[in-house]
Amino acid sequence: MTTAQRQRLLLAAAILTGTAASGCGGRDARPVLKADNTPLHLEGHLADAVIEGSEVPPVDRETIEWTFATGLAAWRPLHASAPHQYAAPVMRHEAGALRVEIGARNRFLWDGRSITRALLYAPVPDLDRADWGGLVVRARVAGNVRIIHPFYNVRANAPRDDPLRLRADSVGRSIPFWATIPTLNHSRGVSLARDSTLQTYRMVIPLNTPNPSDPQWIGPIREIGLVVGSGASDNPDGRIDLLSVTLERRGAEFADSATGSRDIDREGVLRPAFYTHAPSSLRWRVRVPEGAQLGVALATHDPRSPVTFSVMVSSHSGDTTVFRETVTDGATWHERAVDLSAFAGRTVELALGTESARPGQIAFWGSPILSGTPRTSANRSRPPNVIVYVIDGGGADLMSLYGYNRRTTPNLERLAAEGVVFDRAHSNAAWTKPSTASFMTGLQHSALGGYRDWGDQIPEAAPTMGQRFHQAGYQTAHFTFHPNAGRGSALNRGVDRFQDSERPGQGRNESSRFLNTEFWSWRAVFRGSPYWAHFQVTDVHEPQIPVAPFRGLFVSEAQWARWNEWRREMGRVGGSERAARGEMSLAAHHRERLVRLGIDRIAFYNTQRGLYDESMAHADHQLGRLVERLKAAGEWDNTILIVTADHGHPAGSHTRFGRELFDPVPAETEGAFFDSYRTRVPLVVVAPGRLPAGVRIREPVSLVDLLPTVLDLAGLPPLERTQGRSLVPLMRGDPGWETRPVILEQVERDVRTDEFTGHIEMIDGRWGASLEIWPERGPGDPPVQPSRWEAKARFHVDGQPRLLLYDLWEDPFTRQNVNARHPELVERYTRLLEAQWRAHLAMAALYEPGGQVQLSAAQLETLRALGYIR
Repeated sequence: MTTAQRQRLLLAAAILTGTAASGCGGRDARPVLKADNTPLHLEGHLADAVIEGSEVPPVDRETIEWTFATGLAAWRPLHASAPHQYAAPVMRHEAGALRVEIGARNRFLWDGRSITRALLYAPVPDLDRADWGGLVVRARVAGNVRIIHPFYNVRANAPRDDPLRLRADSVGRSIPFWATIPTLNHSRGVSLARDSTLQTYRMVIPLNTPNPSDPQWIGPIREIGLVVGSGASDNPDGRIDLLSVTLERRGAEFADSATGSRDIDREGVLRPAFYTHAPSSLRWRVRVPEGAQLGVALATHDPRSPVTFSVMVSSHSGDTTVFRETVTDGATWHERAVDLSAFAGRTVELALGTESARPGQIAFWGSPILSGTPRTSANRSRPPNVIVYVIDGGGADLMSLYGYNRRTTPNLERLAAEGVVFDRAHSNAAWTKPSTASFMTGLQHSALGGYRDWGDQIPEAAPTMGQRFHQAGYQTAHFTFHPNAGRGSALNRGVDRFQDSERPGQGRNESSRFLNTEFWSWRAVFRGSPYWAHFQVTDVHEPQIPVAPFRGLFVSEAQWARWNEWRREMGRVGGSERAARGEMSLAAHHRERLVRLGIDRIAFYNTQRGLYDESMAHADHQLGRLVERLKAAGEWDNTILIVTADHGHPAGSHTRFGRELFDPVPAETEGAFFDSYRTRVPLVVVAPGRLPAGVRIREPVSLVDLLPTVLDLAGLPPLERTQGRSLVPLMRGDPGWETRPVILEQVERDVRTDEFTGHIEMIDGRWGASLEIWPERGPGDPPVQPSRWEAKARFHVDGQPRLLLYDLWEDPFTRQNVNARHPELVERYTRLLEAQWRAHLAMAALYEPGGQVQLSAAQLETLRALGYIR
């Protein structure tokens, strides 16, 4: 008898023994899990399962560790010679740690921005890359050090006797040299806590992504390295104190427990999963619903040892294996639907088992969900499906639905006839990360902490839309190619299938087509209802690369070729030090390069607008196809569909073709985020049987209202705290609806002082007011770090914050302020926005890390008066 046969025999005996003492004989105290009206998420019920087997092999706990109590422990700085001239970091032993300091010497220009990067590495004995894969760093950070990335084999093409230098001839001259380092562009770095506290950071190095054409991708691991750095900043100075660096064996992150739950990524798709070590068995008592199906995604951890997955149903009538499959690769999820309808109406034991020829092999059961056919088909008596469809960067002013002179959105026009259209909806910020976080939580971005860096996460105390629907029993899925609408903001919490990047063979310019396919593939396996799905398609996001049959609608091939050549010329010109230092907006920086190259500004931006319009037509077409298929599948009548955008134009650029096509171009000191191009977005809500059809609403509204509205439509509990409100009464024509100003904001935290900077704005009927947030400064206080994402030049030229007032009836694009004509309104809106900002700061205090903050009675009353808390 082979080892594998003995393992299967022992496991079968354990299962049978457990069954004999189970609820089938009436003596089992485990709860009976049900999936009658909402799907049952098994990964949330590990505590209710009987677990057999799943033992951790001792080898999984082996590590290679560097500690720095007495010295640098073989770690070395690295720099690149011409043409890149990336300077080595300053490294020294201090206070029992390896101190790595970065500053101006490590700074360089990249696409017009000043970036700071430093690299260090350590040699290792030739290691089999299949055995290793995790890096754990214990460190303290101070100053402007924001990120850390792992890499390996940086000197694979360099001489062995060159300990510090990457040779220029091993580096492509047209790309940054880290593009030649295996895994650096494929690994996910982490954002760092810059408060000098000791933190532990765990990173996964994807060592098993071979590229046979590159010798760096094959053979053993010879060096392990770290990239540390910051973003664009006037002050690049910072340091990281490394107390230890640990290289872990593959599977070490699962060695702490034999069975557990965590989020697992395969090819950019993240799922909540439970893991076991084969051989294993997990058994639940379940009541099988009508039309029952178990949807699950299977994966392994190590491709060298296949795992056989099985699903067994045990009842008084015996044991039935309903599914059995061997998974041989660990790179992808294998989605499977297991039919359990033959057991409908019965209480059974459901067993999920694994076997492998290699004991201890790790197996993943991704988002295992038991669902059935709802007992009633009446639309209003069962929970509705919800789809939130976001056209990333889809400006309302460039949609024919809103009067644009090109037919860019015919499908959206037809869809609007079935629901409610908001003519003046505004996003809460002018770029993706803060806007998406805001509409997914019903909170202004300042309440969520404001922008510090790319890794900012939504506080745990602010549940997202996905979390709220998951808690209500919904199946949940998120589809996008935009990382700023992804896990960097913790939007994966509560989501069964989460995708925030392209998979092989996909492209952002056709994201709507690919994501529609991903959605229907998901529904084919996870067929239960209700479900919540969030799309955020990037078709119109720069770079716009239209596809047939929409390519050529508005831009000829000759015009596109000329525009691409202009873009290449602008790239060769390089960045501006003034732009890098924040002395001009990035829009002005692009314009400056056009002038230097003698490029026709109008021709350049007209072509870019045409490409945008073609991309919009493609996104609209794919939205139409999604709706058609929902209707054909019989899901439409019980689906709530919301179509909107996270911001308007620009999308992924600071060229802002809309504003740049004005003649003359508005002054750098003019503008606000409520500029119609930047934050006016589509908002179409279709809910058959729940909302009237063919209604258009002129009242300005905000996307901070989106989450309260969706919860209200779906019949879920309202938010305990929110800065938005449900728009359902307005859509239903409630005569008691109270008009309120729309509030927008775009704020960051100063990299040294952590103070808020940016703007808070108000749309109040005819008037729009933008107040600059700029901390007061006394003698000896450090200067405030200017925002590198500011969409216009800072206008506090005298060192004091100012308010700009615009007449939106006459000037919706905020080209010329009317401060001089209406000083009384300037004074009034300054007071109003200052009070509003104080309320936002009070709200933000409730979500600061470390728990709830005690607010004064006055602060609480302000928040209640504004409707932010109940």
